[in-house]
Amino acid sequence: MWNKIRKFGLEYCDLPSMIWNVAVFLKVLTLNVYGKKKTGIPFIFYIVVVVAALCYLYVYLICMVWFVFVRSWETGDLVAAMVVLSLGISSEIGTLKLLYMFLYIKDIRNLTDAFMDFDSHMVPGSRMYMNLLRYLRDVKKRAIFYWAVLMGNGCLYVTMPMFRPGRHLTEDMLVIYGLEPMFESPNYEIAWFMMAASVATICYISANVSAYFIVIIGYAESQMRSLSDEVTHVWKDAEKHFENLNFGTDLQDVDSKKMIMNEHVFKNLKYIIKRHATIKTLINQVEDVCSGPTAVGLTFLLLGLISELLGGLENTFLQMPFVFMQVGTDCFIGQRIMDAGEVFEWAVYDCQWENFDHKNMKMILLMLQISQKTPSISAGGMTKMSFRCLMGAMRVTYSAYTAFRSIM
Repeated sequence: MWNKIRKFGLEYCDLPSMIWNVAVFLKVLTLNVYGKKKTGIPFIFYIVVVVAALCYLYVYLICMVWFVFVRSWETGDLVAAMVVLSLGISSEIGTLKLLYMFLYIKDIRNLTDAFMDFDSHMVPGSRMYMNLLRYLRDVKKRAIFYWAVLMGNGCLYVTMPMFRPGRHLTEDMLVIYGLEPMFESPNYEIAWFMMAASVATICYISANVSAYFIVIIGYAESQMRSLSDEVTHVWKDAEKHFENLNFGTDLQDVDSKKMIMNEHVFKNLKYIIKRHATIKTLINQVEDVCSGPTAVGLTFLLLGLISELLGGLENTFLQMPFVFMQVGTDCFIGQRIMDAGEVFEWAVYDCQWENFDHKNMKMILLMLQISQKTPSISAGGMTKMSFRCLMGAMRVTYSAYTAFRSIM
């Protein structure tokens, strides 16, 4: 039991361990990301998901729509409408990603199996493998930090009303249809349970669904960076290879030495080109799978932030980091995969190609041409997820907020 718990720590940063970490949490949502290694899901998880989903759908979808478009128009309280609308919009980012994963579960499982099969060809103990683990350690830190922030945000959101005097709910402005008056027993206890269950469901879904993509995309980034390290060492490896042949003074011919070294370079470059082409194919598969939900998440980020600003930061200060963290992470990992592509491009140019023969120089030229197309993750093919995209979204959000604020 303890050995399994330890696998969630930073000591186990290999891809199979990290996929297993995410799969354990996703199994609670009755989602199995494995294809070949698919295992059964306990029946109790189906019951938990049904109860949690019913609470969430009723509180944050049905009651939210009723409150914003019916109750708020009757009371004229636009601030409360914006606060409740921001809750509903913010909660949809993770749940729509989960729904997308269920609808395209075959593609998700094929993607998982493709990455696992690609990783199985790594040689444990090799320099490339050790560099890969070093980069994957940062990826796991990233996933743990993201998971902790979202789950911590949810815990804080649920527990804060307990420390305030009197009876309070996670959101006092929201009225659950059929439970008025809200602050009298047993309506208060029922409303508190439904809201707490809804918040826990939202945070759990958002944290673990996005963690899967953080691991998958982070692995592709780590592979690109470890391949960059291999490219920069290709000539030094050829020199060491020649020294290890122990020719001594028997081989004084410079041309023969260069021929042996270039043969070793040619073999390594073929291996690097093959791995690089495969990882770029896998990145394209990731792009096909996650571009749709990423575009939806970016759209909901804009709508959520605008409604949160209109509702007043004093009322929505805990929702802001929840929304921003989700889409901000998508932009961050998109930026990282683009940076890894540029690192590979510079590594190819910095591989001491001037020492190669014409055949290997042609291979380097081919690698430079291929690396010109930077790998990226897009939002529905409209824009690349990057820091520039995030800053652009912030500018659009603030412009829309000032426009709506002037007419409210």
